[in-house]
Amino acid sequence: MSLGVAEHPDGGLQPVPAASNVRRQSHPLVRFLVTRIVGGVGTLLVASVLIFLATNALPGNVAEIVLGKYATPARINSLDRELGLDASLASRYGSWLSGIAHGDLGKSAVAVAEDSPKKSVTGAIGTALRNSLFLGGITAVLLLPLSLLWGTIAGTRAGRPVDYGLSYSSLIVGSLPEFVLGTFLVAVLFTLLKLLPPLALIPPGGKPWTRPSALVLPVLTLLGVSLAFSARQVRAGLVNVLREDYVTMARLDGLPERRVILRYALRNALAPSVQAFGQTLQYLFGGIIVVEALFAYPGIGNLLVQATNNRDVTEVQAIALVLAAIYIAINIVSDLIVVAIVPKLRTGMS
Repeated sequence: MSLGVAEHPDGGLQPVPAASNVRRQSHPLVRFLVTRIVGGVGTLLVASVLIFLATNALPGNVAEIVLGKYATPARINSLDRELGLDASLASRYGSWLSGIAHGDLGKSAVAVAEDSPKKSVTGAIGTALRNSLFLGGITAVLLLPLSLLWGTIAGTRAGRPVDYGLSYSSLIVGSLPEFVLGTFLVAVLFTLLKLLPPLALIPPGGKPWTRPSALVLPVLTLLGVSLAFSARQVRAGLVNVLREDYVTMARLDGLPERRVILRYALRNALAPSVQAFGQTLQYLFGGIIVVEALFAYPGIGNLLVQATNNRDVTEVQAIALVLAAIYIAINIVSDLIVVAIVPKLRTGMS
């Protein structure tokens, strides 16, 4: 590194880094983010290969299955050419990857077979993804404060009846599969109490936020299966931090218990809790497929089920890749938040 000189306050000269080198030095968080994004892109490329090979390893001719009783040899050949199924596997993957880079996820095999004007997979996924992100976003916004509240109450009362009650109830609810919990909620809130609609019916092209009552049961189901894990992680982290010497010293100094919990204990317990919350969000987007199918919610999970039933390989590939990208993005964001709130990790990067 080239050095310059600067006058010291005592009258001497001391070397200083050249201005060009100072400009080149990036913030540790920026370097960490760039590294994680590059790694995420590499992971997504590997995932795209696996997704493409898995969907194309399914037995049967896609064009013949999609056309059904109208599958004449001429129509099968025509559909194969339009979908690019007559090319080699490597060529098809290259075309698919090139289209993704330009924002084109391909053509729906079902739409092409039915000669529908809406053949683009991108358009179909865009609306469904918007609906799923809205449903998942509402759940996440409610999940974070509830996890912190539930875990803090249980952690500050560890070993007491309140702790046992919260821990066991969350364990029981969290161990239920989504379709079991969703069916139970429908039985209670619709069949018994007549409070909520059993299905999240939204008109084609409609926006889910215009029908809030249709979102309650899907959100409650997702919250029920997601809250248990994240709340237990907050509780476990808080219990460990409360045993540290600096927490004991803060209490001996006469600080109010609420300030000790919020300023000293909870803040230091947040790092593992953030990672747990990220894992919960990943699990949430996995469970959203079951929940959307259960409540007929027009999201990306429901679209994936329909595409799988129709053997629409292009849609299945695109949806699986979008879900993989969401998983990777959640990982990157949660890791970045952990590094941002833990000074020791930032120090290790410099």
